Amino acid sequence: MDFERSILASLQRWAEREKRKPLILRGARQVGKTTAVRLFSKHFDHFISLNLELAADRDYFTRFDRLEDAVAALFFRFNIPKGTKRVLIFIDEIQAEPKAVAQLRYFYEQFPELYVIAAGSLLETILESKNAFPVGRVEYLALRPVSFSEFLKAIGEEAALGLLSEIPLPSYAHSRLLDLFHQYALIGGMPEIVQQYALDQDLVSLKPIYVTLMPSYQDDVQKYAAGELRVQVLRHCIQHAFLEAGSRIKFQGFGFSSYGSREIGEALRTLEKAMLLHLVYPGTETRVPGLPNYRKSPYLQSLDTGLMNFFSGFQEKLIGIKDLNEAYRGRVIQHFVGQQMLSAMTFPTDNLRFWVRDKGQGDAEVDFIFPMAGLLIPVEVKSGASGRLRSCTSIWINATIRLQSAYMQARLFYRKPLRRQEKNSIY
Repeated sequence: MDFERSILASLQRWAEREKRKPLILRGARQVGKTTAVRLFSKHFDHFISLNLELAADRDYFTRFDRLEDAVAALFFRFNIPKGTKRVLIFIDEIQAEPKAVAQLRYFYEQFPELYVIAAGSLLETILESKNAFPVGRVEYLALRPVSFSEFLKAIGEEAALGLLSEIPLPSYAHSRLLDLFHQYALIGGMPEIVQQYALDQDLVSLKPIYVTLMPSYQDDVQKYAAGELRVQVLRHCIQHAFLEAGSRIKFQGFGFSSYGSREIGEALRTLEKAMLLHLVYPGTETRVPGLPNYRKSPYLQSLDTGLMNFFSGFQEKLIGIKDLNEAYRGRVIQHFVGQQMLSAMTFPTDNLRFWVRDKGQGDAEVDFIFPMAGLLIPVEVKSGASGRLRSCTSIWINATIRLQSAYMQARLFYRKPLRRQEKNSIY
């Protein structure tokens, strides 16, 4: 049972452009890249799907010196007449064959009529080698875990989805939407997890899927890390990223290890390139561009709140809880809000930011900031009376917050209708 993802609209806009380039679809392993492209392929007359981890599929890029011959062989294999329009070619796990990466530019130059999408895991490691992606000859889109609106569609809550964007939210819908919101915050947005939950809504049946995801990420490390020490550090960082997620971290001794700052920093940045986590650095400026300060300790945003809940041991304790901000000093809800903001970012280089007061001016912190309309918009994630908030001004709307720009849209829920003394309470 496949369910549609919001990225299909972005893929359609790419396909409709006259001067489109081959598209690199970025995203961590298991976020649904292959499924999204397969769903998108229904809009085409012919679909060629290759997995370059298979020798037979790699052969098209290793056996032929000319791209024309490789394309002719592919058309012959898939029984596509020459000159056929609307042909989508999907090259999955493209990092397994560097020659295929290099030939992407020739698709753009020699076969502009073809629709070409490539995807793979740890693709950014190729950018650091001689076989970099052809600059100016490809485009990029990012796919991240399932958002709350996608979750509602997947589990068949069409009525709730229809009300999600209404401002103000009808009072009769608030309780039901909040229950669904808690379900999603509990299990997270990994597509296989959401798919299984949509079938039986049984948390017990999800455990084997969570458990198998960790080895799949660690297997990627084994493939691409150079040297045994680097493998060990990366494996350690993968395991502890979910345990430390939602907190500000220091590289030195990360995860109660004996590894130094340089080793941990390199490993975490590698995992960030693989989109398994985000290092969210603070800025001290109050005007755009609000550049991050990389000398300060970052906030760690892992791939998915559900994975964080499971591997940190939070999940069982969150069942039935009414205020997620009370759980583990707000780590769960802040991480969740960050994930929702990331889900609306369609470029791999997009990232979260937060704000701290400059040294010597006292302690203050705003959970997230993002640029919009020439301003830096602060987002403070809290619940409770206004006396509990000590940070910068936040944005409040009575039922649903919709923060959006050309690249971002975040939706957050209030715990309950606001009284005057609780104006600062959002999530």
